[in-house]
Amino acid sequence: MSSTPPETEGAADSGPLPDEPRSLRLEDWLTVIIMAALALITFANVLVRYFTDSSFAWTEEISVFLMILLALVAGSAAVARDQHIRIEFFSDSGSAARRKALARFGSLMVALLFALIAVLSVRVVWDDFRFEETSPGIGIPQWWYSIWLPVVSALITARALALFIRQGRPGAFPEVPVEKDHSKEIA
Repeated sequence: MSSTPPETEGAADSGPLPDEPRSLRLEDWLTVIIMAALALITFANVLVRYFTDSSFAWTEEISVFLMILLALVAGSAAVARDQHIRIEFFSDSGSAARRKALARFGSLMVALLFALIAVLSVRVVWDDFRFEETSPGIGIPQWWYSIWLPVVSALITARALALFIRQGRPGAFPEVPVEKDHSKEIA
């Protein structure tokens, strides 16, 4: 007998969930590429430091940038998969209409937040470009790093709006059956 609950048996090998967008391959592949780049950069730096008692100066700056980009890309995937943070006591209880309203409100607020970040960070990118700011470690144009914040924030906004639309479909929040308390029944 399997220890996996019946509703999740076979879910790992059956592909994406019915409401999960198939276009998540972008975020999944970006995550893999960024993690591989981080591992290679760190490994190369460890080898150089071990054999030469010095290190590559650029690795820390690139690694910090890649970790920030990784967090944003993973955040986009989490929003698209409806795995963003929430208080489950409130979001998973109550009627289907209440759960749907709270979920859609959360998706709308995520979309609003990242749309605001995208719009405001364009000004940061423009200032980095206009004032010819350079990165502190290796001296490349700072906008090469900052351009990704509005781009990925816009992607997260699009993912949150798509989730909002998916949550509005009929049947997205089925009524949860209430279990009857048999302990109070008289035999």
